[in-house]
Amino acid sequence: MEDVLLIDDDVELCSMLTEYLGKNGFRVKTVHRGDSGLKAAQQRPWALILLDVMLPGMDGFEVLKRIRAESPVNVLLLTARGEDVDRIVGLEIGADDYLPKPFNPRELLARMRAVLRRHNVQPAPEAVVLRVQDLELDPAARQVIQSGKKLDLTDIEFGLLEALMRSPGKVVNRDELSETVLGRKFDPFDRSLDMHVSRLRRKLAQEDQVKTIRGIGYQLAVNRNYAGSEG
Repeated sequence: MEDVLLIDDDVELCSMLTEYLGKNGFRVKTVHRGDSGLKAAQQRPWALILLDVMLPGMDGFEVLKRIRAESPVNVLLLTARGEDVDRIVGLEIGADDYLPKPFNPRELLARMRAVLRRHNVQPAPEAVVLRVQDLELDPAARQVIQSGKKLDLTDIEFGLLEALMRSPGKVVNRDELSETVLGRKFDPFDRSLDMHVSRLRRKLAQEDQVKTIRGIGYQLAVNRNYAGSEG
């Protein structure tokens, strides 16, 4: 069973999710305050953290900021339905995904499994190191180095960069990226993909290394004389 930390002040919801997720392969610890939830998050490794935005003691955004300052642990944010600003802010801070309340437990389970699939993906035995100009990505070590400096990327950011580095200079469409990296079909009203790309850009040496091709997708920019290399 995988260990999940649920930080939410809705005691009834926590009880229901603990039972439901327990039947589906997850061992759940619940905490009902933001400050104590942060302490629990820091005390041990978790497969996934489910984090509500509205919490007593410390709001979910502040909890997420502090978690991200020291850990790449997977975080799925629980937000109020209709609060698009909360979702955008959460993704900008570093949430891996979000789900608006109220939600169907099956949808939550599907989102959790999608997040964990990205985290647990195993590279093929013949996986090679990808090199594109000043970027080096090692799928086996889950490591990215740019100009000798290691980049601290979340699983989603790593997956996005890997997909773009496998097709340097070419446009990778949003549908493909959403299916491959987020584990779901692309929804034009879902800003998740854009927010994750935005965070990836800020971590690269130059933000314009990942270009937006309006209405189509994204492209890893390369010099005209780039021939490509790997291994």
